[in-house]
Amino acid sequence: MRRYYFDVQKDGALLVDEEGMELPNIEAVQLEAAQSLADLAKDFVLDDPMSAAGPEMSVDVRDAAGPVLQAKLAFAISRMH
Repeated sequence: MRRYYFDVQKDGALLVDEEGMELPNIEAVQLEAAQSLADLAKDFVLDDPMSAAGPEMSVDVRDAAGPVLQAKLAFAISRMH
């Protein structure tokens, strides 16, 4: 299995994954990136539940050869009243 690294960009900050994880295929990589973004969005809401504008977030996946996949999320809440 290949080792993939999941670097997180949030609020202009880059968190580099030094450990990575071994995954069997690109489908598993995509699922892991999507789950990571969902966790980031959940943490944002739990940390600041009254904020209406969330950060743009991304998970940039790479392997030993370079970039493999990028997953992005722009999170916002619009209150109608």
